[in-house]
Amino acid sequence: MAKSKTLAFQFECSECKARNYVTSKNPIENKEKLELSKFCNKCRKHTPHKEVKISKAKK
Repeated sequence: MAKSKTLAFQFECSECKARNYVTSKNPIENKEKLELSKFCNKCRKHTPHKEVKISKAKK
């Protein structure tokens, strides 16, 4: 069976470094990293959020 081409990633707030949103994209079509203005619950305002890899949970 074929592998999915989409990759999951998180958006990280550029001010407080909180990771608020999880989404996916096709890395073959979109090579550059996304940066969007999103609402941060920790900062309580709209801030630029950058794409980062999903970190593995520590056990």
